[in-house]
Amino acid sequence: MTLKAKSIIFLAAFFLIFYLSTSACLAENIRKPAYAGSFYPSDKAQIEQTIGILTSKAKETPFTAPSGKSLKALILPHAGYIYSGLTAAHASMVLSEKQFSKVILMGPDHRVGFSGCAISDSDIYETPLGPVRLHKDAEKLRLKKELFHLIPVSDKNEHSLEVVLPFLQTYLNKFEIVPIVVGSADYNKIAGAIDPILDDNTFLVASSDLSHYLPYKEAVGRDRETISMILNLEKEKLLKRDNSACGKIPVLTILSLAGKYRWKPVLIHYSNSGDTAGERSRVVGYASIAFYGEPTMENENLSNRLNDKQGQILLKLARKTISDELGIKSRQEQIISASEIAEKDLQRKSGTFVTLKIRNQLRGCIGNLAANETIPEGIKRNAINAAFNDFRFSPLTAKEFDKVEIEISILSEPQPLAYKNGEDLINKLRPGIDGVIIRKGHASATFLPQVWEQLKRPEDFLSHLCTKAGLPSDSWKNSKLEVLTYNVQYFEEEK
Repeated sequence: MTLKAKSIIFLAAFFLIFYLSTSACLAENIRKPAYAGSFYPSDKAQIEQTIGILTSKAKETPFTAPSGKSLKALILPHAGYIYSGLTAAHASMVLSEKQFSKVILMGPDHRVGFSGCAISDSDIYETPLGPVRLHKDAEKLRLKKELFHLIPVSDKNEHSLEVVLPFLQTYLNKFEIVPIVVGSADYNKIAGAIDPILDDNTFLVASSDLSHYLPYKEAVGRDRETISMILNLEKEKLLKRDNSACGKIPVLTILSLAGKYRWKPVLIHYSNSGDTAGERSRVVGYASIAFYGEPTMENENLSNRLNDKQGQILLKLARKTISDELGIKSRQEQIISASEIAEKDLQRKSGTFVTLKIRNQLRGCIGNLAANETIPEGIKRNAINAAFNDFRFSPLTAKEFDKVEIEISILSEPQPLAYKNGEDLINKLRPGIDGVIIRKGHASATFLPQVWEQLKRPEDFLSHLCTKAGLPSDSWKNSKLEVLTYNVQYFEEEK
């Protein structure tokens, strides 16, 4: 082959690669900025200058991070930069380049009105400072269709995420986002969906302003009370409070996770529009609040976590145990090897529960709280007991068996919960997360965390739990009960 021919082939290959890469870029779905030029500058140099000035001023505020702890989450405001930019710039006190590779950014819906949460299907969010790529976890969450949806009109028109992004771009530099616009939704369900995608490289941000359009003095007092609720993780009080925070559900989602992982919230800065660029007759409040926790996520709830495959092995074990006891072979063939059951992670001792349902109605539920046997041993024993020894039901029959849906729960070690009174107990419980044990004398009872799905209010949850223990339903208000809480890793059979 001649030199000329080789050159032609090389150039053709080069242009083909260039064309394909260019086409790939052009094919990417980019969410363009909708509020550059209104809430914040549209010119890159101008926005860098604006954030630089705000950051320099923020650095004048004294702030000391908790010793030995790591940043986990942040609440930031999302108004126009002339109003809330100073408070938002206080993120510079706690953020640094390459600190996190993934940001879960939650903000409230202001424009549309919908149930659940909206997650963009864009590949990139663009601001005047450049592109921010969406993390693959955004698509993973969208698969949970009962809670997360694609709502294009919200994606194009909501400002609560876009306004915060340039600050994160400035302080973190390079990261990917999971953008969540929150409508009318249960914050515990959002927290439960986010929990599995948390790790040491993930940062949570709730975009929220505080009170709206109150006179200056009244706003300061109201915001001070709201901030106190956040700092004390008083979720129920905050949920019931009117005109407290437009991003109340994103904030409550962080509070729910903060309660689970014992994150400590710290106020970095507070201001309102009357302090910056607005009239004092009708102001909007802003706060920057950071959440700190242990340097790694490896607590009992995660370090001992089983994977989905191990969960399915245990479910097969439960089904096979029941079918063997019935002397039948289930239509759902169960193949389990001895080596699978012998896996090291499964041989630790833990409390377990086995729950049976038929057409989503309870058909048996038995378990043990004490970690006195290995997980497979507990699953086998509790599967037999749930099927044949739950006094609330007649023994399971072979005719019913193939209609049965099996669920299993692996428990963490119960921990005592200190509380002052009934109100304090309600504030300290974490709906959707805590399994709860109550004891008084010889009376005791427990509810798994799954029960929160039916009894969402802590008051109802505790009242029914007291009744289950044979105590008056209001005992949690008037008596000093021994209360313990635990977490559960829960598995159900694949459809």
